[in-house]
Amino acid sequence: MHQVNIHEAKTHLSKLIQEAVMGEEVIIAKDNKPMVKLVVMPNMKPERKLGTAKGLVQFISDDFDAPLDDFADYQ
Repeated sequence: MHQVNIHEAKTHLSKLIQEAVMGEEVIIAKDNKPMVKLVVMPNMKPERKLGTAKGLVQFISDDFDAPLDDFADYQ
């Protein structure tokens, strides 16, 4: 959650809108009391892209998909 006062919101509105579009919760406050929450319209959410974590997995054990002994009774 990101809270800003009204003056800061007026100064950085474009940046705050972009933060909201990217999923950040943006609250605009007056005298440090939350007044308004910036939300993205449902049809304006960014489209999900597959493959963005490619190359991040460093190591997978050889027995990664082997059955677990704890679940032998369920098999």
